[in-house]
Amino acid sequence: MRKKVLVTGANGMLGQDLCPILEDEGYEVVETDIQNLDITNPEMVGQVLNSEQPDIVIHCAAYTNVDKAEEDLGTARKINAYGTENLAKVCGKKDITMVYISTDYVFSGNGTKPYLPTDETAPLNNYGLTKWEGEEAVRKYVPKHFITRTSWLYGIHGKNFVETMLSLADKPELKVVDDQIGCPTWTVELSNGIVKILKTEDYGTYHICGSGKTSWYGFAKEIFDQYKKISPSPLEGEGWGEGLKPCTTNEFPRLAKRPAYSVMENNKICRNWKAALKDYLALREV
Repeated sequence: MRKKVLVTGANGMLGQDLCPILEDEGYEVVETDIQNLDITNPEMVGQVLNSEQPDIVIHCAAYTNVDKAEEDLGTARKINAYGTENLAKVCGKKDITMVYISTDYVFSGNGTKPYLPTDETAPLNNYGLTKWEGEEAVRKYVPKHFITRTSWLYGIHGKNFVETMLSLADKPELKVVDDQIGCPTWTVELSNGIVKILKTEDYGTYHICGSGKTSWYGFAKEIFDQYKKISPSPLEGEGWGEGLKPCTTNEFPRLAKRPAYSVMENNKICRNWKAALKDYLALREV
């Protein structure tokens, strides 16, 4: 008998890659988004989960505007903390396995070696804080849980760093931060990683992110270098991608503080980030 998986935030960048991958793996998938499952409404959460009776809930829905969360902690907390708690309470009562998508932003960024799932958390900004509060709710209410921290996410179905860089590649000068280090992660890699851990039933906290590390500047440089190799014809004019320059975080001020070092140990759940980027760029050209 096929297991039924209910996915929140199914219309998002991750959800649009995750749902077909789950179906290919043999799961029956119930796609939900705010239109048919408002996670901030506890009565609605109860009604939908009672009606659908899923075996697994994969919670992708989230407030993800990192800078805006600094000005609107209330909304970020309502969605990321309280919305997650609403789901967690029902999952716990009904013995439903819950997968919660979290973030590298739960860490301070003061480390010098890859963070382990057991390492101490200390969020620097409101987004990281509310995602950590969501983690705590899942731990409190759901015995059968997978907390999956990811980082620097990009995918074909949403606005992301890769597409932003490609759209700006012809600028005479393009400054990108070189003193924040992390793990770029393709949504397909994260989706495949979620499938892997679901099969283990070894509940707990996981890091599902690209293997290896780079800075945002290094990420941008690799995007340009790889794109030139696979798609030389659309690159018009001289200097495409050559305006790229490294800069410091202080030169690029944002409302929310970012962790300087958010590299996570993923136990080889995902491939090297460069290999994943190559496949992403090839796919977007098809």
